[in-house]
Parts: sequence; C-alpha cells; structure tokens
Amino acid sequence: MSLTRRDLLASSLASSCALMLPALARAQGMPSAAESTATEGGVSAGAVERHGLSFFGDLRYPPNFTHFDYVNPDAPKGGPFSQLGRATFYNQALTTFDTLNPYNQRGNGAQGVELIYDTLMAAAGDEKSAMYGRLASSVVISDEGLTYRFKLRREARFHDGTPLTSADVVATFEAFKAEGYETIRMALRDVTSFEADGPNEVVFRFRPGRARDVPLTVSGLPIFSKAFLAKHPFGQSSLEVPLGSGPYRIVRFEQGRYIEYARVPDYWGRDLPVMKGRFNFDQVRYEYFRDRVAGLEGFKAKAYLFREEFTAREWATGYDFPAVREGRVKIDTLTDESFSGVQGWFFNTRRPKFFDRRVREAIGLLFDFDWTRKNLMYDSYNRTVSFFQNSEMMAQGLPSPAELKLLDPYRDRLPEEVFGEPYVPPPSDGSGEDRNLRRLALNLLKEAGYTVQQGKLVDAKGEAFTIEFLDSDGSMERHTARFIGHLKKVGIDASFRIVDPAQFQQRLQNFDFDLVVRRYSFAPYPGDELRAYFSTEAARTRGSYNVAGIADPAVDGLINDALAAADAAALVTACRALDRVLRAGRYWIPQWYSGQNRIAYWNQFARPAVKPRYELGVLDTWWSTGTEPAR
Repeated sequence: MSLTRRDLLASSLASSCALMLPALARAQGMPSAAESTATEGGVSAGAVERHGLSFFGDLRYPPNFTHFDYVNPDAPKGGPFSQLGRATFYNQALTTFDTLNPYNQRGNGAQGVELIYDTLMAAAGDEKSAMYGRLASSVVISDEGLTYRFKLRREARFHDGTPLTSADVVATFEAFKAEGYETIRMALRDVTSFEADGPNEVVFRFRPGRARDVPLTVSGLPIFSKAFLAKHPFGQSSLEVPLGSGPYRIVRFEQGRYIEYARVPDYWGRDLPVMKGRFNFDQVRYEYFRDRVAGLEGFKAKAYLFREEFTAREWATGYDFPAVREGRVKIDTLTDESFSGVQGWFFNTRRPKFFDRRVREAIGLLFDFDWTRKNLMYDSYNRTVSFFQNSEMMAQGLPSPAELKLLDPYRDRLPEEVFGEPYVPPPSDGSGEDRNLRRLALNLLKEAGYTVQQGKLVDAKGEAFTIEFLDSDGSMERHTARFIGHLKKVGIDASFRIVDPAQFQQRLQNFDFDLVVRRYSFAPYPGDELRAYFSTEAARTRGSYNVAGIADPAVDGLINDALAAADAAALVTACRALDRVLRAGRYWIPQWYSGQNRIAYWNQFARPAVKPRYELGVLDTWWSTGTEPAR
C-alpha cells in the first residue's frame, strides 16, 4: 500500500493543481545574454517573451498550441465524478477535514480546494518538467534569471465577476510569506520581492544563488482574492467558503464527511490552451471514510464512482463483486511512469536512541520484506532501495568520476561504503524467521552498546529500548505487526499506535514520534523539494517534510550541487551522489513500490486514447458518458 498524508506525489491530484513545490513545475528557462541589450524595470528590454517555462529551457508545445496532446479537446461537459481521496498536500488529511484552507499550518484542509483557484502557469503532464501560461499569458526573464515579469490576462475573473489583477497576486504572496504552510514559506525564502507594475503585470525578484525551480514554485501556487483576504485572515482555520477564480467552486460540504464542487460554466479560462478539454465533470465530490477498507465497501455500494486501490490484498480479493462481473464496474491497471519515490518507515533521528546508524540499520534488518511481499501483498510489489527509485537519478554500481568529484570533499566524514556499491537491504530467506539477519542485527546493536537482559534490550544504563510506530489509521497495521514481532524477539519493546488525524498532524509537525510511514515523490527533474525533504534547515523547521531530521553538511552540499546543475547530466550526477549518501545514512526502513496505478470505476466514464505520461489524469481529462450501461 502506498500511503501518502501531507506529502508530495508526482501524480499530483490534477495536473494543474497547485501542490507544494509543484511536482511537474521545475523550470528556469533563462534567456541568453544575446537576447537583450538594455533593461527596463529590472528586466531586459529586448528579452524574449516566453509562453512557457521548463527546467532546462526546452518546451514540447509551441506558442500557438491549442491544447495538450493527451486531452480530448472536444470532450463533452457534464455528469458527476466522485472519489475517495488518493493523495494529500500541505495540511490535508485523508480521513477528515475541518478547514477550507489547506495552505496554512492550522487544521486539516479539505481535499480538492485547489480546483477553485487559478495559478500563474499550468503544468504539462506529458513533459518531464514544463509549465505554460494560465493566469499569465507570458513571462519575461532578465538575463541573470533573477527577475521575472508575469503578464496577466486581462480577462481573468473571480467567480463573483471581479477582475483578477496584480494586486491579488501580491496580496497572495504576502499571505504565503507571512502565514503560509511551513514548506511554502521555505520554498519562497529565495523570493526577495514581488510588486505590481500596473493592474496586469507582476514582477518577482529572486535571491542570487536561488534554487533553480523557485520561479516555477511561484508559477504553480494558487492566487487568492485580495478583497477576500482582507476580510478573512489567511492564517486562521476556517470553513468560510473562499472566493476563487478556477474551473470549480465549492457548493456544499459536511465537515469530515464530504465536500462537493460544481463546474463554473462561464469560467473565464475554459478555452485557454492549458485548459481546453480538461475538467469536464459538472460535479466533483470527495468522500471521507474512517479508513480505506470501509471506503471499499462504500465504493461497492456506489457511494462514490472512482477508486485507486493501494492495498494488494484488496486488489487481489476485494473486486470480485456483482457489479464487476456484470461490467457495471471496470477495473484496470495503468502504467505509472512518474518517479516511484521513496516510501518507508522513517526514523526520527532527533531522538538519542536513533543517533547511531548501526542501531537504525539493525532495526531495518528485522523487517522481513520477502516474507511480507509473499504472504501479505500477493507478490505485487518490489523492494524500494533508492531515494530515487525507478529513475535515472538512482545510484547503481561504483560512483562515476563525476560523482566522485562531488563526493570527495566530504570523504573524511562519510562512511566508506559511499565510495563503493550503494547500500541495498539484504534479502531474507523468505521464511519469516531469518536467523542470519537477526544475528546480524544483534551484532550491530551490541556494537552500539546494547545488551539483552532478561529478554529486554537495554543500554549501558539498563534502560529498555522502546519503539512506537505512529499512524492515523490502521492501513499499515498488518505489515507493522509482523515487524513488531521480529523486534520483540531481539528484546525491543515495540508498539503500534493509532491517533486521530488532528493529533497525528500535531505530533508530526512537532516531530513527536519514533517512526512514521512517509512517501516522498520527486519531479522528473528534482528541485527545491530536495531541501524540503533532506536539508539541515528543514530538519530544524517545525512542520517540515524532513521528518527524519537529516542534518548533514554533505547532504546539504550535494543538494546545492543539484540545484545549481547547468544541465540534465549534471543534475543526474548530483542526485546519484546524494542517493549514495542518504542510503548510507540508514535514515529509513525502505518499503515497496509498484510502478502501476490500480483503478476501479463505475462504467460511466470515457477517457482520451493517450494518458498523460507523468500523471494519472483522471479528474482533469476524463469525461462522463451519462449513467452506467444497463445490465
């Protein structure tokens, strides 16, 4: 099962949604010095006006493109779409909500709120990393890449008919910088200023040495109404319906049970190239259940219409019901070409008992993946071993000369294994009782100063070693229970604790846990999210995504190398070197990945012939065919 709560996902809910450090929005696209001669307002007067941005400058779609290749531009509008939420971002939870603002630190945000907002630019789901104009018709970039002038479309309107102007953009970023979710504020720290230049132009200035993708983070964040923000403080938790400008508006909800959106028929941007053929459903609804098992029963009863299945057992045994046999429910498996990402139990290395990497490695050895895959997951998953699993960024074999050049400055402080084959957790014998791995774990614990006394693992002071696995639902309980059994056999007092979503969020933000399951995904070209996940700064920032507390100068340096990469080859080299160091740190107990999206849906939808390569694309590219066919 792929668990994601307040994490980034490469699939990203909907391809134009404004997610934290937008997964498909990694770009710089600076013009060369030859393109301009003079400057005006901080931007070269002769600079080329760009209709889109990409990480290294290449764009698939020309300025006159009419729609993305993976949509049906003539898709009919109408009909309902409903789902059990499949991913979250910022302060959202999967099982409840108590605020309609997912972009600050307070409460549990409702899913789908991103649908009511527009962004300066929209991501393309079939490119490694590219964005094209949405609110902004174009952008002009200074020679040194530190000033971006976005030109807003004059026709942009909020749902109440008022114009969306540069003043709204400025007010939005003032709110983000002051009271936004911690990771948003971290991402915007390289934005030195933003100002309106008339009603339809906004100038952003960036700090020298900024992360390459910060301008794209800016391009992908939602834009709020200045007038609404004046009456509703951004930092508060509120169920007041916000004013948006996007393709949908909130029409009804019941706190913690469902939220429903209605398509805006006269949406100002419906014919934009980035929106043509997209967001075709008249109603979009998110249902909430106490857990995904209960949610499956709701799907069978047609309480909602679309479901992505993350549990191998349910996929193997739970979809043989009458509606499937009769063809009224369709099941399918789609190839997921996005990064598989990194999923596992992450240690909170801020706690003294997890300081020693030998302790962390020993605990990891006691998770029997091979037995778990066979007995609990129907052989449906592969073991994750890399932080960049299933991508060209994944370290393999010995370091290349280019990798060694980046690693050598840190040689004295890194484990020797970094300069050899990257660490891969050893396989078990599949019996569920691999005594060899248990022996290796006990030897490592002994080296770290622990002994077993009267069946309990204790330190030099005689204090027992305890572990609590923290979660907000029971989805991982079966997998964790077997793991806990192995931990107890070496004397570790381990337990699994489920808390309500609000308490889970609070404890996660305060780093009040031992181990917690996380899943992180990256853009095809990783950017500033590397800092959010792995940097020392993030480790010290309350509510950050660096839950493991990784604080290593070598990691920080390699992140900087990645962010400063001049081309794709240099970025790949830096990420491979970073992967080696992170894997050597034993910061997590890697779990598994699939590389597929397993979906089920009531047979009343149609979809384009081509799926967006890097996204699921259901909510924003499918359309309704009316009611399900008769039996």
